[in-house]
Amino acid sequence: MSNILFVDDDIDFLEINARYFTKEGHNVKISSTSEHVFRLLKSFQPDCIVLDVMMPGMNGFEVCKRIRSFSRVPIIFLSARTGENDRIKGLILGGDDYLVKPYSFRELSARIRVQLRHNSRIDANRISYPPLSLDLKQHKAFYNNEDILLSNREYDLLLLLVTNANQVVTYEAISNHIWGTYTESDRKTIMVIASRLRKKLDSYQELTNNIESVWSKGYTFNIKQESL
Repeated sequence: MSNILFVDDDIDFLEINARYFTKEGHNVKISSTSEHVFRLLKSFQPDCIVLDVMMPGMNGFEVCKRIRSFSRVPIIFLSARTGENDRIKGLILGGDDYLVKPYSFRELSARIRVQLRHNSRIDANRISYPPLSLDLKQHKAFYNNEDILLSNREYDLLLLLVTNANQVVTYEAISNHIWGTYTESDRKTIMVIASRLRKKLDSYQELTNNIESVWSKGYTFNIKQESL
């Protein structure tokens, strides 16, 4: 049984989704305000959050950004906004998926399953996307069982990209992850670290081109479909 949290200011919408996904076997909690979300998260640990963008007060994007300061729980945005800029903004801020209203329960259910499957590959000690895996205790990366020799900074970057697989990770997020601060001059240093990391991964045929540069924004780690 998975814990699913639905966040929307429409109570009827919340109750309809709660009934459907409870019947599917999930443990469902609902919240209609951003303030209640953070109170609820102190006692409830969701495996996936379905979050409406157009919330009063603190909107969905702001809620996501705050959640990302302490949790990597998968977040699926729901919105009536169809613009590309909104979708990109949601993903850059840390969302894992973006679904436009109206939608079918079956499609949302499928998207939730994808996020749960992805999240199940990340446990307290290891992240695995065969043939690549990261040992979080040893701070090492492996190709199958072969140790990939990485510097501390290369490992830190790879860890951040893999835990945010198929999402754009900004230069600012990378810098904050590695050094705890960000200045524009950090970009060049990050580019050097990324270049060295890509060169090492590209020496393994199945890891070639996994890391992709996103112009003026940062990097993304692309997980091939067969690894999902």
